[in-house]
Parts: sequence; structure tokens; C-alpha cells
Amino acid sequence: MTETLALSQRVAIRPDVLARSVGDETVLLDLASGTYFGLDPVGARVWTLFQRGVTLGEICDTLVAEYDVVRDRLETDVLRLTGELHAQRLIDVVDVG
Repeated sequence: MTETLALSQRVAIRPDVLARSVGDETVLLDLASGTYFGLDPVGARVWTLFQRGVTLGEICDTLVAEYDVVRDRLETDVLRLTGELHAQRLIDVVDVG
């Protein structure tokens, strides 16, 4: 992915992606390609927050309050996960404002 992500952006889940909880994890199915993807419990929480339409920064705010994690590390991880999901065409990244 050549696009640089920013915490001020938000995510739109593509309409051809289905998500199902399986225990603490979430399984994503890309109907366009027939490919499955798995998210661990933290990734599943991020996916839930994607569904709320909040910015990536607001997702980080929520996760910092819920987990014992350093903010800088969390931001890096959220941006990396967002980039990976975007590269797989599971989500679109939208500028806010």
C-alpha cells in the first residue's frame, strides 16, 4: 500500500465483506475473492470500532482506555492493521472533514 494513513481518517467496511465472531476472534469473508481472514481478539475489537465509523485516533483512544498499552505502540499497530486490511481490499480508508 502506497497510501500513508493518518489517525484523522476513518474506515468504511466494504459491502462485500462479512464478519462473524468465533469465540474471541473474528473471521472475515471477502465475498468477491472467496478468501477468509482471521482477527485475534484485539483485531476483532478494532473491527468492532471500525463499524462505529469513528476515526483511527478515536479507536486508539478507546483501546488505550481498555488495554494496558503504550499509546505510540498502539497507534503503530492500529495503523499497520488498517493498512493490511486496506491492502486486502476489505476496507476503504476515508478522510474526515
